[in-house]
Amino acid sequence: MIKACDLKNGSIVDLGGVPHVVESIQVHSPTARGGTTLYKVRFRNVQTKQKVDQSLKGEEALQEAHYETREAQYLYKNGDVFTFMDLDDYSQFDLNESDLKEIIPYLIDDMEGISAIVSDGRILAVKLPDVVELEIAECGPSMKGASATARTKPATLSTGLIVQVPEYLAPGEVIRVDTRNGTFLGRA
Repeated sequence: MIKACDLKNGSIVDLGGVPHVVESIQVHSPTARGGTTLYKVRFRNVQTKQKVDQSLKGEEALQEAHYETREAQYLYKNGDVFTFMDLDDYSQFDLNESDLKEIIPYLIDDMEGISAIVSDGRILAVKLPDVVELEIAECGPSMKGASATARTKPATLSTGLIVQVPEYLAPGEVIRVDTRNGTFLGRA
């Protein structure tokens, strides 16, 4: 059992006998005395991809889904199909673009550090590392002496993802990006 206050993005719980992945969590702390903290959680059914929203108190317990985590590597994209390789037995598995909507902008060919979540021999979901390194494909010109200012500019990365970066960065530089919220963390 896992308490609502211990849930994280990517956690997998059992709702009604079906595994659901936690997509987002919003914490609401009441200002009144004696009020309990509420957690508004968006779950996604791993089989049907339907969203389920629930409001939970911090001490409410949820059943953890039984699953296995395996290291995987992203290999390539062929049409709408993304091919991964299980690094334990070197078998390949395919996932559709609709299954990977949120993580596609972070995927680069031959990317390692990916976790495949497996239950009963079936791939339920793929989880990226928290930080990935991506190259800036295009952005505005770099400003000399702009490092002292906190101004940012949009930069398009090699995967098509657009991130706000400091003005002093130029195309061709490799940066670190947080995959949980899509923010710039620093140079690689």
